[in-house]
Amino acid sequence: MRSSNPAQPMPRGRVALTAGEIMARSRGQRYYSWLLKLLVWLAAFLTAGVILLMVGYILVTGIPNLTLDLFAWKFTTDNQSMMPALVNTVVMTLLTLVLAVPVGVCAAIYMVEYAKRGNKLVKVVRLTAETLSGIPSIVYGLFGMMFFNIFLNWGYSMLAGVVTLAIMILPLILRTTEEALLSVPDSYREGSFGLGAGKLRTVFKVILPPAMPGILAGIILSIGRIVGESAALIFTSGSGKDNLMFGKSGNFFADLFAPLFQSTRTLSVHMYNLMSEGLHMKEAQATAVVLLLLVIAINAGSAHLAKKLTGDGQK
Repeated sequence: MRSSNPAQPMPRGRVALTAGEIMARSRGQRYYSWLLKLLVWLAAFLTAGVILLMVGYILVTGIPNLTLDLFAWKFTTDNQSMMPALVNTVVMTLLTLVLAVPVGVCAAIYMVEYAKRGNKLVKVVRLTAETLSGIPSIVYGLFGMMFFNIFLNWGYSMLAGVVTLAIMILPLILRTTEEALLSVPDSYREGSFGLGAGKLRTVFKVILPPAMPGILAGIILSIGRIVGESAALIFTSGSGKDNLMFGKSGNFFADLFAPLFQSTRTLSVHMYNLMSEGLHMKEAQATAVVLLLLVIAINAGSAHLAKKLTGDGQK
């Protein structure tokens, strides 16, 4: 048993620090702490400053150019209305999520909850998802044009753009959902199984609720990529100017599904076309404001939905 007698000599090889050395080390640690804190604050201010600068520039240059003609229901060469592109953006985003989210979430659930550890298929899927995440969007557009537009003979259509975007965001949804499921402690699963719950009930009642914020974070990132995408859509959906969401044939179902097989443009493609022409820069700046507000509204709505699903909104 070691003696606590202060008079006991120090062990061989150990050097006692003097009071001056202890104070010097303390001052050095304080300086390093202040330096790191300063760097963190500087990085935070730079990040916030860049965001505020971009948002401020878009708002200052775009808001004065907003007119009622830009929200006319029908596009003409005189009004350069963005309303058809706005409607197409919302519809294309919803259709893309309908295709990509169930596939990505279900694939992640299988990889985490059902597949055995060390499964070769899971390793291949992860490697493929990570590889696809780094491919530029224009490559997806080229693939969509060659396969959907030419090989399947869909032509420039909303459907070709939707399927291409779904393939593009699928790796992001898959990986974020997988990480969210892996972050749930194994004690949740063991407790559910111990109470007699089955695998399916455990997944939907015990695992998915705490993982939902991470899943929604991936969906929000995917929405941002869909709304801001232009390169892939130029190759697949084209740049149709008319509002094709409502036809004039008199047949409700024909008018409802007709836009899926016709060329359409989203807000990002609309803004790109206006800027590339060089004749409607003011309209392009106004479109940027609407696109920014649309992204902010979608992110705010998704964050509110995440709070509701996790129960934080009830506190």
